Amino acid sequence: MEDYARILDHLPQGHPDRARFQREALAYALGEDEFKLFELVPKEGVTLLAGDRTYVGKDPGQRSQILHVKRRVGFEELTTAAQNELPLLIAEIVREKEERFVRYFNEAQAITTRFHMLELLPGLGKKTMWAILEERKKGPFKSFDDLAKRVTMVHHPEKLVAKRIEMEVADPMQKYRLFAAR
Repeated sequence: MEDYARILDHLPQGHPDRARFQREALAYALGEDEFKLFELVPKEGVTLLAGDRTYVGKDPGQRSQILHVKRRVGFEELTTAAQNELPLLIAEIVREKEERFVRYFNEAQAITTRFHMLELLPGLGKKTMWAILEERKKGPFKSFDDLAKRVTMVHHPEKLVAKRIEMEVADPMQKYRLFAAR
């Protein structure tokens, strides 16, 4: 369950595709933990900016900006502005929750005898995967910088993770999901 979300786009006049009498203020948001996409109804008079962090959890008393979560949406249902904002917010969340994603590099396991979880990261092949596995035998990685220094083939591990999350959010047909909920 998502407690906090980041605003991707705010439509104070409602969605332009809907009939005028059905329109209500809307906001599109990305959950911080499971990377779920939401359509939110903001409280009257609230102005939300892209990147704002807001509470969307179960306790209505804590919701200062959001009236309620209307529904979950797919990537294709987002506005163009929200789709463009998505990679930037994902990268920001990955940087803020670095410990969680470094733990992924420390704990990733083989999926099958020929395929490893690390290979699901875009741009990371067998050679790099083996270098990471060998290096983590010496000790767990402490940060993205530590990983990049110890495995010279990996220059920006946070970008690899962010790109994978973006792929999982944008494509609901991904067979393996590492970070985003279905």
